[in-house]
Amino acid sequence: MKAAIIYTSVTGNTSTLADIIGEKMNQHQVETDLIPVDEFQASQLHDYDIVTIGTYSWDNGDLPMEMEEVFEAFEEEDVKHVTTGVFGTGDSFYPYYCGAVDSFRDMLYVHTNLAVTLKVELTPQDEDLHRCEKFCERLLQEFVVVS
Repeated sequence: MKAAIIYTSVTGNTSTLADIIGEKMNQHQVETDLIPVDEFQASQLHDYDIVTIGTYSWDNGDLPMEMEEVFEAFEEEDVKHVTTGVFGTGDSFYPYYCGAVDSFRDMLYVHTNLAVTLKVELTPQDEDLHRCEKFCERLLQEFVVVS
C-alpha cells in the first residue's frame, strides 16, 4: 500500500496538518509521500492506493488557484480505485468555512472512493491530533474494504 498527500499552504497551517497526517500514516506502516502542489503531476495519481488532498480556502471558501490542476486531474483521470480523503484549515469567521475542502469532497465523492474529510480551525492544536489519527484510520479502513 502506498499513499500520497498532495497539499498547498500559504500560512503554514495546512502544511503542518499535512505533516501530522503523514506522520500518522507512517505510524500505520504506510509509505506516504508528501507532495507540495507545485511538484504534482497528474500521472502520479496512478502510483498510489490512497491519496489525500490538503488545501486552504481562498477568499470566501474558494479553491486556491494552484489547486485547480489537482482538482481537474481527479476529474479527468481514471481514479475510481483510489481511496481518498481531503483535509484543510480555515477560519470560521468566513461564511464558507473551509469551502475548498467541501469542493474537493463533492468532486472526490463522484470520481474516487472518498473515505473521509477533516476541517481544522486555523493552526492545528493538540486536540486535533486525535482527529488526525481518526482521519488516517478511516482512510485505511475504507481502503481495506474496497481492496
